[in-house]
Amino acid sequence: MASSSSYNSPCAACKFLRRKCMPGCIFAPYFPPEEPQKFANVHKIFGASNVTKLLNELLPHQREDAVNSLAYEAEARIRDPVYGCVGAISFLQRQVQRLQKELDSANADLIRFACNDIPTSLPPPPPHGIVNNPVQPMPPRAARPVEFSRRIGNEAGGTFYQTPSFPLSYPLPWNDNPSGDMNEGGGEGHM
Repeated sequence: MASSSSYNSPCAACKFLRRKCMPGCIFAPYFPPEEPQKFANVHKIFGASNVTKLLNELLPHQREDAVNSLAYEAEARIRDPVYGCVGAISFLQRQVQRLQKELDSANADLIRFACNDIPTSLPPPPPHGIVNNPVQPMPPRAARPVEFSRRIGNEAGGTFYQTPSFPLSYPLPWNDNPSGDMNEGGGEGHM
């Protein structure tokens, strides 16, 4: 930005403060005469003396960003004296959260519609809250007679009714043998 002293017109800051704008005026590059309200807002909120101190402490390449930040904060503070920029930030954050919820809802609808197109030959998903476990417990079996006479050498031929107190997740070796003979099907030894 060009210095306003070359145009013989004071910068907005010097005009507002009713002083002569000198060639090395620190305000001139950042508060041109075409934007008088910009300096008026900054002066009202921060004060000219504080702005001068701030600009003098900064490196020249950082000053324009600092003035733009001060101008934005001052305008926000004038519009909303209580919250200033924080009010605008909070409003935008709430809007982002609302839009994120809408997006999540739309994605859930897309997934639900996409899942309706999947063939029904797949098994149903596990109930809510159950982790997908590859080893599923078998349901409890009904009480059935178990013949021990051939296995333990009991010649009386007694039977014993057994109900497991917990479901077994693996088949027992004698469950597939209808005769109950442990040696049937290639067994080598006898008791």
